[in-house]
Amino acid sequence: MKVRIHVSLKPGVLDPQGRAVHHALEGLGYDGVKDVRIGRQVEMDVADDTGDAALDEMCRRLLANTVIEDYRIEKVGVA
Repeated sequence: MKVRIHVSLKPGVLDPQGRAVHHALEGLGYDGVKDVRIGRQVEMDVADDTGDAALDEMCRRLLANTVIEDYRIEKVGVA
C-alpha cells in the first residue's frame, strides 16, 4: 500500500522558510499571496496489513516533531 504523510508546522510556529518564499514572491510581483507555510511530504510503500496505529506511531516517533509539527496520513492505494 502506498501512504503519504503530510507534515506541516503547527499554527503559530515561526516558519522562516515560508517567510523567505513569501518575500521572494512579493519581489517577483505576486502581491496577492498573504502567507506561505512550508511543509514536507513523505511517501512510503508499506505492507497492505500495516495498521493505522502503526502508521501513527511511525509519525509520532520519527517522521514528525509533534511539539511543533502536525501530520496527516493519506492512504493512496495499492503500491
